[in-house]
Amino acid sequence: MLPIGFLLITGATMHAQQKQQLSLDEAVKMAVTKSTEANLADTKVETSKLELANTKNTAYPSFTVSGQYLRLTDPTINLKSAGSSSSGESGESSGGSSTPKVNSAMFALANASVPVYAGGKVKNSIAASENAYKAQTFNAADTKDQVALQTIALYTNLYKAQQSVALIEENLKSANQRVKDFTAMEENGLIARNDLLKTKLQASNIQISLDEAKKNVATINYQLITLLHMPESTQIDVKDGYFKNQNADVAISESEAIAQRNDLEAMRYEEKAAENNIKVAKAGYYPSLSLSAGYVYLNIPDFVEVYNAANVGVGLSYDIAGIWKNGKKVKAAESRRNETHQQLDLMTESVKIQVKTAQENYNLALKQNRVYTEAVTQAEENYRIVKDKYDNGLVDTNDLLEADVQKLQTQLNEAFSKADITQRFYELLNASGKLTNSFNLTQNK
Repeated sequence: MLPIGFLLITGATMHAQQKQQLSLDEAVKMAVTKSTEANLADTKVETSKLELANTKNTAYPSFTVSGQYLRLTDPTINLKSAGSSSSGESGESSGGSSTPKVNSAMFALANASVPVYAGGKVKNSIAASENAYKAQTFNAADTKDQVALQTIALYTNLYKAQQSVALIEENLKSANQRVKDFTAMEENGLIARNDLLKTKLQASNIQISLDEAKKNVATINYQLITLLHMPESTQIDVKDGYFKNQNADVAISESEAIAQRNDLEAMRYEEKAAENNIKVAKAGYYPSLSLSAGYVYLNIPDFVEVYNAANVGVGLSYDIAGIWKNGKKVKAAESRRNETHQQLDLMTESVKIQVKTAQENYNLALKQNRVYTEAVTQAEENYRIVKDKYDNGLVDTNDLLEADVQKLQTQLNEAFSKADITQRFYELLNASGKLTNSFNLTQNK
């Protein structure tokens, strides 16, 4: 029973911590379709679309129907007409005829109206809603760009953390083997105990670095699977193909970025909507005209019945006091338009800075990678030489351990620089407004 129980526990643990390979393209596509931020952005677009439909409804005719049926008490009816006298309290007229007994009444109304002219208020309200809907659509696209960029940052950071674990584990094996070798040498009196203690101290420091790297892997992995709405037990296995093939020099012009950025396009449509709202406010200076038609039916049993009472007409209204009151509305709308325009100018300046910064960061990452790649070769050769000298008694333990640390550091720097190139490349694409569309071009890495 013991082996079977052990296998069951081991199998459950492996299942709970099962790794899943995930490419960068898959991660980004999941982020822009499944993340909470992306879903919220889509919901805002749908809300804006419904608001546009509601605004368009104001241009359509309105049609109302109402009716009532009433039960009445025994009323006193006093009919008066030219040349006739009123009936008395007995309910009988002077001519001897009796008034009808009324105990119920029923009537129905139907009315239709359509706006003809309102100073352009309806037309410009619809135009403002259309521009607001387009602005929200580009805002949603910009939100997805930022979610994609966040996913890329987490993906590259996870790669760095996983590479750190792999390199440090390999270095720890060498350090532990060195401790064993030095322990045997110290027992045989070939080295001083102080040298053994130095190797043990280095192994302990490497173990601490390994524990820190594993903690980073767990933390970043959890952040990424939470963003992508993946099961909590998922351990993402990063594909390193994105970090092996280095990207060539890329140049993005400021004018190209300004023309393609989703956030700028959203702000442009917000400015158009503000212009439409100025026209809506100015519509208060003009009268409103509408056409109307209706139908009335009235029935009081044993007394009167009215039907075929159709009517058509024209309605005109003009708020005279609004000529003075409306000026504040117009000025407020103009101020909001100016505010939007200034925000657009400010955002345009920010985009220029982002493009320049992203370009310089990308170029720096390329240069650093070339230096770190050369440094790895140099550090490995330096360690080989120092090791030979140590074996021949020409250098001490400090030199050997220092050379080993330098070799590990250069290996980490090279791995990190590869990830930095990829991240800076996508940051440059984001600054230029090409991020999410670029994955159709880069998915075959």
